[in-house]
Amino acid sequence: MRVKKVPADNTANPLGLGGLGDAEQRSLIRLIFLATAITLGFFALLQLSQGNFVLSMIEILATTLLLWGVWRIPQARRPVWWIAAYLLPLNSFMIYIIVVRDASATAFVWVYMMPVMSYLMLGRKIGLLLALPFMLIATLGYLYRFGLPAGATGTMDLANALTCGILILVFVHLYEQRRAAAQQALALMADTDALTGVANRGSFQRSLDRTVAEAARSHTSFVLVLLDVDMFKQVNDRWGHAIGDAALQHICHLLSARLRQTDSIGRLGGEEFGLLLRHTDLVAARPIIESLRLQLSQKPLPVGDESISLTATFGMAEWRVDGNSADELFRRADERLYRGKALGRNQLVCHDVLN
Repeated sequence: MRVKKVPADNTANPLGLGGLGDAEQRSLIRLIFLATAITLGFFALLQLSQGNFVLSMIEILATTLLLWGVWRIPQARRPVWWIAAYLLPLNSFMIYIIVVRDASATAFVWVYMMPVMSYLMLGRKIGLLLALPFMLIATLGYLYRFGLPAGATGTMDLANALTCGILILVFVHLYEQRRAAAQQALALMADTDALTGVANRGSFQRSLDRTVAEAARSHTSFVLVLLDVDMFKQVNDRWGHAIGDAALQHICHLLSARLRQTDSIGRLGGEEFGLLLRHTDLVAARPIIESLRLQLSQKPLPVGDESISLTATFGMAEWRVDGNSADELFRRADERLYRGKALGRNQLVCHDVLN
């Protein structure tokens, strides 16, 4: 039986830039900023020694801004703007040193950094959109500055340079495509319960914490539901653990089929699961959960010529009404779940007094 897989948790990095999480992205940006600042500072000293005071001052200013960015990025709300503020001037500067008067013909090699930096920091799609136009402009600028080569040797040199640039772009593109897919698969494995295919406990806890923060900002309600499969030990004892595993998959399939795309389901451990019903309250959520409870009891798991009856007990808690934190909501929903167990199982408890 197949169960809908949970998506990888990319909320910390909503644009999916470079396939990196928020902490990794910020750490990478700081490292690149620091390395660039050191490099620019070195070139600023060289320019100053050669009497290029204007260019030296520009590089010193850029070095200062980069070092300030290294200090500021950990507190920045949107790292993507820091990336754009870095890459756009950097690529423009690379073009400038190619077309500037008295530029060296070897300055063109800096163009090869454009796809590497863009893909590394922005990922495959946005990296291509940023790198390709700048590479084309740099090529045209080089041809404008130095013209077409006259002899066969010069033509071969230019062809080698252009071919190398194209191959770097293609290889970086293919590598980033495969790297991002591999990282996404690893993230999915880390967030997914291997047996049922729903979110594991850690992933569900992060979703709950994030939902609390979002609800606090938007002043909306949501409902946390905890459910525990009734008498599940008896299923394992009588039918074996393989059938017990199939029962858990069966339950997740029924639950996932009825939930909205905005809702979440996670396995908290053993036969206990959690549901997050966003943008709703207890009044609206109660009939939904009641229908799930009835469906579980009315759709037993077929095993050969027999069937296994399954039921579950549910405890519900509403954001703000029953608690102002994830821990308070979890505790209240858990108390109601165990009250339902004490009342005979196959119950839905959504208030401190059973209605």
